Amino acid sequence: MKPRLIVSRQMPAAVAERIRAEFNCPWPEGRDMTADEVIAALSEHKADALMLTSHLKFGADVIARIPAHVRIAATCSVGYEHIDVPAAHARALPVSNTPDVLTECTADLTFLLILGASRRAHEYESIMRAGWRRGFGLGEMLGSRVWGKRLGILGLGRIGQAVAARARGFGMQVLYHNTRRLPEDQEHGATYYPSLEAMLPHCDILSLHAPGGARTARIMNGATFGLLPRGAVFVNASRGGLVDEDALIAALESGHLFAAGLDVFHNEPAFDERLAKLPNTFLLPHMGSATVETRTAMGMRALDNIAAVLSGKPPIDPLWT
Repeated sequence: MKPRLIVSRQMPAAVAERIRAEFNCPWPEGRDMTADEVIAALSEHKADALMLTSHLKFGADVIARIPAHVRIAATCSVGYEHIDVPAAHARALPVSNTPDVLTECTADLTFLLILGASRRAHEYESIMRAGWRRGFGLGEMLGSRVWGKRLGILGLGRIGQAVAARARGFGMQVLYHNTRRLPEDQEHGATYYPSLEAMLPHCDILSLHAPGGARTARIMNGATFGLLPRGAVFVNASRGGLVDEDALIAALESGHLFAAGLDVFHNEPAFDERLAKLPNTFLLPHMGSATVETRTAMGMRALDNIAAVLSGKPPIDPLWT
């Protein structure tokens, strides 16, 4: 008999096909399930496993209601701020995520943000969609060159290193700050700064790739934005909680920042619409992993974790406190 699975959100076609082939799974056609619906479905279906995504806030209150017959909760995401991992561990419920598989696509999208913000993509496209009937002089509508600039990276982990590799193709000088310096063979010529504050004055472009959480909450604020050179470009494809958005808006309105490219926001999807009213923002709706290849790989990795646990093995990608 196939193991019983509840999936809280729609999945790419290839992932859905595998679920149908390997699991007994009632499908929430065309919509996301709420936490109450997930709990009800787990109980009614006597499910062995839960597959969720970051849309479902998997806090201690929800975890406390998970039936005992559920043997693993696998999130189809690399981030896990939506999961209360200690609460899951307290009731011996394994939880897993999907690292590695979205690195390259998120790095690609980061460079889309860098280029889009620096080269005024939002404004240029708006001109075209309005009908473009006037030429521009040599001093009008000028962007900021990306080639050869100094790129500061906060968080030179897997995604940060993939961004740095792309930056080298643009002749950029890579600077970075981590809690710990990487081994020299992993730096590939990047310059390490032991503190964010020491790095910021040297960044023409700053890209965030740090995890969320209390340690990094609003790490970019009025003081840290003020340390960037006037005319710098700010990019965030990591976590919206890293940014004080009031301070970001002030830096954009004052011209201290030339532009910002953002894929993540403090509140999603109900983001601060003041950002959309600024001409010098290039905004995307949290689409870092949104390619057929990567979303499929994420779903398959989550299913691999589920299959491992249901076969009596530990999860491949366990989350620890």
